[in-house]
Amino acid sequence: MSAKPVVAVSIRGQEFRIRTDDDEASLRRVAQYLDDTMATVEKKTGTVDTLQLALLSALNLARELVELRESGGGSSAAGVDPARFESLIELAESALEAHAGQ
Repeated sequence: MSAKPVVAVSIRGQEFRIRTDDDEASLRRVAQYLDDTMATVEKKTGTVDTLQLALLSALNLARELVELRESGGGSSAAGVDPARFESLIELAESALEAHAGQ
């Protein structure tokens, strides 16, 4: 059994090395979506603490996921694949673990 490949992504100016089965381009799109979400939350709330920013962003993304699931959405609902949100959750968890280890 081979190890999962590692892909380096940048979120809020920090590099994270993520083990994933997703292709590199997909993971980079997910990381960019997370980074964009965090930037939006930062701008709207004025929050600068990275952990608070990550948690508020995770809450927003979880809300989007719940709304998507409740609408019976698949890839056609809002143009988003629910598996992409699952990848975002995994990425956010990896980022939080890396932040906690600092």
